[in-house]
Amino acid sequence: MNAIPEHEAKAWIGGFGVAVPRGATARTPAELEAAAGGLTPPLVVKAYGPGLVHKSDAGAVRLNVGSPGAAAAEMLGALAAQGIEPAGFLVEEQAEPGVEMIVGAVRDPVFGPVLLAGLGGVWTEALHDTALRLLPVTEADARAMLDELRGKALLDGLRGRPPVDKDALVKLLLAVGSAVESLGEGFGEFELNPVICGPSGVIAVDARRIDADAPAAVSAAPPATDFGPLFAPRGVAVVGASAKKPNFGNMFLGFYKAAGFAGRLVAVHPTAAEIDGVPCVPSLAEAGVDYALVAVPAAQCPDVVRQARGVPFVQVMSGGFREMGNPDLEEELLAAAAEAGVRLLGPNCMGVYSPAGGQTFIGGAPGRPGRISVVSQSGGLAGEVIKVGERRGLAFAKVATVGNSADVTPAELLRYLAGDPGTSAIGLYLEDPRDGRGLFEALRETAKPVVALVGGRSGQGRKAAASHTGGMVGDARIWPALAAQTGVALVRGQDDLIGVLDLFDLHGARPAPGTPEVLVIGPSGGASVLAADVFDGAGLALAPLPDAARDALRGLGLGAGSSLANPLEIPVGPRGNPDLVRHAVTAILAERPFPDVIAHVNVQSFFTFGDSAEPLLAYARSVGALQAELPGTRITLVVRNAECAPPGVEDAVRAVAREAGVPVYRGMEAAAVAVAAGKRHASHISGSVDGTA
Repeated sequence: MNAIPEHEAKAWIGGFGVAVPRGATARTPAELEAAAGGLTPPLVVKAYGPGLVHKSDAGAVRLNVGSPGAAAAEMLGALAAQGIEPAGFLVEEQAEPGVEMIVGAVRDPVFGPVLLAGLGGVWTEALHDTALRLLPVTEADARAMLDELRGKALLDGLRGRPPVDKDALVKLLLAVGSAVESLGEGFGEFELNPVICGPSGVIAVDARRIDADAPAAVSAAPPATDFGPLFAPRGVAVVGASAKKPNFGNMFLGFYKAAGFAGRLVAVHPTAAEIDGVPCVPSLAEAGVDYALVAVPAAQCPDVVRQARGVPFVQVMSGGFREMGNPDLEEELLAAAAEAGVRLLGPNCMGVYSPAGGQTFIGGAPGRPGRISVVSQSGGLAGEVIKVGERRGLAFAKVATVGNSADVTPAELLRYLAGDPGTSAIGLYLEDPRDGRGLFEALRETAKPVVALVGGRSGQGRKAAASHTGGMVGDARIWPALAAQTGVALVRGQDDLIGVLDLFDLHGARPAPGTPEVLVIGPSGGASVLAADVFDGAGLALAPLPDAARDALRGLGLGAGSSLANPLEIPVGPRGNPDLVRHAVTAILAERPFPDVIAHVNVQSFFTFGDSAEPLLAYARSVGALQAELPGTRITLVVRNAECAPPGVEDAVRAVAREAGVPVYRGMEAAAVAVAAGKRHASHISGSVDGTA
């Protein structure tokens, strides 16, 4: 890395409109005294040169200086005692005190240039109060960064202090972003710390720029690939099935047979004529298929892939590559795919699932075709999402597992699915996306709702250069920044991934806005109080009911013994009117619109005080009718304590609700995550249309 002297870094960033102190440089203390003649005290003196990246730690900064030459001479002796010989000295006018900020950027190895803003000076290390955004940034991004800071009250004025000039700070953020982008692939790190902010402007009093030793190599983007044959192949070949002892290859042959694959199905075996009733060919060169699944030991995979010329897609299920400390073997595999002219999925993954296209990597008959698609770096987790999702009524269009993503990346598949007319909602499970910048750009460009579950966020840090800025960029920080800029919903578990996909599938196209208001309605005051806590924690607003709405509710016989508030407590049970919630919601929305309505019910009460599922099903049908009457409102149903229902009842309720376009959740927490994700998507799309995102 190549450190640029501070005065040169300031001259460079000053060219982008960033204010810096007036100053001068000199090689010796005597020359510095003369150079400072035109500057107004008090002054600051700094030494610069090799070994002085962190000047304060080396004692290479003096404040409130009267004689720059004397200060430099004293500093020279102190540095000599440390074995440091400065290349020169910088003298500057000392800035007025104010709120100190840090503004910087670093090149993340996966996502590229990342902008950071936070409290500066010593607070940078003490509080770690920072916000990130991937470059490029908009003015809206810059303002959102400042709003995310825990210490933002300092910018607004605290204890009688005047507010700082936020507009000037926003302009500085945008200027730093533009400056960093101008460096292209040669950029390494850049930091302004501190930036002193006051009511009449901001000034960067320290600057540090480190360029890459050599511009990073830019890998050529792969040509646009038609992934249609991957999800609907005319033929499938399985490599690795045994004629003697059943193994993974045999298992996959069984999966395709059980799924009723209608195309050409072959096994690749050097001597056998058939395996498990499936005809064999001696190598992939004779397979004549669109897709090959390779399940042989890792060391044999490159040779197998070299035989795949003419096969558009090869999926290597085998593990034992980069994820097991064998990057050279993975590079050999990648080279073999390039030599054969095939696109490689994996290694270390399971396969592809598409009920409409005949693709499968799980046992049993495929589910009904749907419009939900998933890209997963874990084959096992993808299988769980499919099975659990289908159990809850979800239907999938295309699911691809990509493992190590040596060739085909999640970003590439995301771009394809974003333009796929058969996909309406997209789920991602990611660990190392490989092409983080491509993923960011693909997410920014898609208008479809996307939910992402990211593994390993808490245990990994990015290997950035040792700096204040670089040390604050890591997995756990990048993903929320990416979500803020792209509208993707981040979730923390598989259940929420499935739950958000369910809401996106049913509500993603509804015209309801992304504003935070929700109406919660159902039985039990305690449950309503807990619901208020949950939805408030998810950033959603339980707006009060207007007087006219409360009057209308009293006309329905409500309000005796309970307050008419939001959440609204309303009797729902085996002996109640199943249409009461529908009437109440209709009355409220006639006076005040709510983009989201969460109707909850205590399933246990229906079978403690009743002995039939029909009242509960009647309630579900009424909620479905409400959704039909309010196509511009997102209705969500929460079936609390569903495990108290007899077997099959919960499934029946889900089926009734889903047929009406209403997603169903077992708890308020899951519903809150999904509703918040739906609002985020609606808000992001609205902002993109309005030009504000």
